[in-house]
Amino acid sequence: MTERSLASVGERVFNFSPGPAVLPLEVLEQAQEELVSLPGVGMSVLEISHRSPAFDRILEETLAGLKGLLGIGADHEVIFLQGGASLQFSMVPMNLLRGQQAAADYILTGTWGVTGAKEARREGAVHVAWDCAATNYDRLPGPDEIRLSKDPAYVHVTSNETIQGVQWKHEPMVGGAPLVCDCSSDFLSRPIDVAKYGLIYACAQKNAGIAGVTAVIIRKDLLERSRDTLPTMLDYRTHVTNGSRPNTPPVFAVYILGLVCRWVRDTMGGLESMARHNAAKAKILYDILDSSAGFYAGHARPDCRSDMNVTFRLPNEGLEKEFVTAAAQRGLIDLKGHRSVGGIRASIYNAMPLEGVAALRDFMIDFQKTRQA
Repeated sequence: MTERSLASVGERVFNFSPGPAVLPLEVLEQAQEELVSLPGVGMSVLEISHRSPAFDRILEETLAGLKGLLGIGADHEVIFLQGGASLQFSMVPMNLLRGQQAAADYILTGTWGVTGAKEARREGAVHVAWDCAATNYDRLPGPDEIRLSKDPAYVHVTSNETIQGVQWKHEPMVGGAPLVCDCSSDFLSRPIDVAKYGLIYACAQKNAGIAGVTAVIIRKDLLERSRDTLPTMLDYRTHVTNGSRPNTPPVFAVYILGLVCRWVRDTMGGLESMARHNAAKAKILYDILDSSAGFYAGHARPDCRSDMNVTFRLPNEGLEKEFVTAAAQRGLIDLKGHRSVGGIRASIYNAMPLEGVAALRDFMIDFQKTRQA
């Protein structure tokens, strides 16, 4: 596994944005090289028809790359949609909850889970199996804290909450209920046992590519729940039947997703290697938090910390503003935390190199020394 250095690419900064997020240099450079004309095609990927042989190959390669990385078997379908994870907050209950007698259970571990549950209530009964609002979503539940309803239509979790910085390391026990997961912010960052899930959805613009495409992995038997009363384009069956092309799909975004899958596999060594790499990056920053004698105070409790989004506070808001400004002057960009949590958020997705994390670490050490001197 190797990483390209940013030293030779001029003005690029270290982008800690929560999304759209940093992309691998190799992916950017290949897209740049092929932007004017795809090899053997004679036109740009931005121009080709979504029903052309050229896009057939792109779509096939992207699907194969995704299935290979995640080990997706014959029991699941993979489709590419638009609308981001936000549309899936509605599509999931429209397809899996509408007309069901049972409730949908939501385990609320942060902002995005709460938002998903709000949309689900438009379609049917929602049961909150656990909610950490009292401590602003700083931890995950223990197995004995989750209270599922009787025979839920599905159980929804958010694998990684970008705003609060908490991440599931293992799937919750949900009995025989279909497990539905918003995997947007740690998709392709680590292995996942797809067989344990009824449905997984993930927008691409954090770890897997650019805004515009959302991957949905759905167990085939769950397609039977979709009702004919659904709007055509909000019915998962429409997209499965038409191979993700009932209308013009986001061609360029699918192309970039395919390049990222290839990068994860060939350059980074696959998902197990990717997971070790991400954990090592996160440890660098958490070690600074833990050794700062309280100058940097993490939001998430240590046993629930995210490898993707490192969230923390400084002693006061004035110092936090200084931190963000001074960091930007050193090429460390988009570190301001979300308004609901405040403080600092360093998003260190797949493509953030060790070089960038090390630069942030060094800045954090220097900043503490100068402000405590």
